[in-house]
Amino acid sequence: MSEKEDIDLVDNMIKKTGCGELLYQVQLCVAETRDWRQCQSKVKDFQACIEEHRKQKQKD
Repeated sequence: MSEKEDIDLVDNMIKKTGCGELLYQVQLCVAETRDWRQCQSKVKDFQACIEEHRKQKQKD
């Protein structure tokens, strides 16, 4: 599997969670600040979204 295929696979998994916009916000913050520590609130929002998706999936 090529690196592009790996990236596409990850992108598709994130899209299925509905948390893609939050991940984009994390990436944008890190790109702008060049310090992930300044982006912790965005990281926590993304983590909460992923956790909520997991809980919903377990109920199904």
